[in-house]
Amino acid sequence: MVLMAVSRFERFFRSAAGVDVDKDDLRRYSDFVNDKVYDLLVISEAHAKANRRDIIEPWDLPVTKGLQESIHRFRLLDEDIELKPILEQLAKLPPLDLSVSEETVGRLPEIVGGLSVALAQTFKIVDPDVKNPATEQWERTIRVFDLLL
Repeated sequence: MVLMAVSRFERFFRSAAGVDVDKDDLRRYSDFVNDKVYDLLVISEAHAKANRRDIIEPWDLPVTKGLQESIHRFRLLDEDIELKPILEQLAKLPPLDLSVSEETVGRLPEIVGGLSVALAQTFKIVDPDVKNPATEQWERTIRVFDLLL
């Protein structure tokens, strides 16, 4: 990830939850994003198949109330940080049995943004005193998401 993107991510995490991340954390973050996008799309694929469709539409995405609120918070934060173009490149589509509509693909950066806000805030829930999450905080936080998504 280019240096410009690293500084935007650092600013984003500070704005979202007062958490400091560095370029070494971005690999964990990238893995988290790719894993969660895959998890969401697997469920979306099941929804589309259950409705006898061969394409995943936005309404197939399992966006909960909490994730929707995090997406709204991301939109507000992103007005200053302009992270969405970077997230468009980061939100890779995994191989799936069904096709993904362009509208669904277009929603993914904001969903990733919402997941990012939720991730940053979850660090503070897991450990209210954390300033720079260590491996242990990353692992605990990701386990929470694995339970819920």
